[in-house]
Amino acid sequence: MSSSYELQSVELHKDVLRYVDIGDGPPVILVHGLIGSHRSWGTQLERLSHKYRVIAPDLFGHGESDKPTGDYSLSSHSATIRDLMDHLNIDSAPLVGHSLGGGIIMQMTYLFPERVSRLALVSSGGLGREVSLLLKAATLPGSELVLPLLASDWFRKNAEDALAQLGRWGLPVQPGPSMTETWRSFRSVADRSTRGAFLASTRAVVGPRGQTVSAKQHFAKFESIPSLLVWGGKDRMIPAKHADNIRREVPNSRVEIFPDAGHFPQLDEPDFFFRLLSEFLDTDGSEKGAGTEKSTPAEITPAVMPSQLP
Repeated sequence: MSSSYELQSVELHKDVLRYVDIGDGPPVILVHGLIGSHRSWGTQLERLSHKYRVIAPDLFGHGESDKPTGDYSLSSHSATIRDLMDHLNIDSAPLVGHSLGGGIIMQMTYLFPERVSRLALVSSGGLGREVSLLLKAATLPGSELVLPLLASDWFRKNAEDALAQLGRWGLPVQPGPSMTETWRSFRSVADRSTRGAFLASTRAVVGPRGQTVSAKQHFAKFESIPSLLVWGGKDRMIPAKHADNIRREVPNSRVEIFPDAGHFPQLDEPDFFFRLLSEFLDTDGSEKGAGTEKSTPAEITPAVMPSQLP
């Protein structure tokens, strides 16, 4: 993705965190997912920057930030976001979290509720046990030896049977933005320090049977915060049916399912995602719980809800 911005940097506890900071409007903070980076938001960064001050860090262990040996728990990542907000003199802001980033900003809502003015979760972790076999396999002993092979271009390009297997493990194998971004991110685990951070981050929230950390006990806190949940109906990493959990427990939350999108709805359907997120950021909260609809160039059609998914 070409860009017209440069990454900024700040030293936090002797490690360097790199981040995007563009735009002059009210702040909004975008938190990427596992082995992702600010690039996982695609064109959303610059499009949102025309109206907002967009902050998008590369979490420690990811992207261009340092990859120290240490704590990669949700609480540690949350403290990093808080420290970045302090550095930027941002008292409170809307937080948007994708995948692992969703779990991080929900943890922030629990630990530092005064810093979160509204909450947007995108294909979020922390809402159910089921995850792809790949993530569960990463928690097993010896996975650090297998990951470099799985991340290699040779494995992806030359092993037809391997692609079929990766599809069963939850990695997308059909062409599209979600597949491109997944592979771009996954290839980074060929680097030893990135691989260590990936394993530490994964094992902090996932076990052999699935996700081990649940936000359910914190759902009551979300009642007082405007919240939006966006998911891809074809997500193979974290199933869209997890959206039912927050819709049932927090009925005032708005839930939007993009039927044809994968794990990265912000990339698979960038125009609709941008309109939806902008609308959510612009509202005063009185529209929370509005009906779920999906805009198309020709018409407005109801989105498919998780209970309708195969």
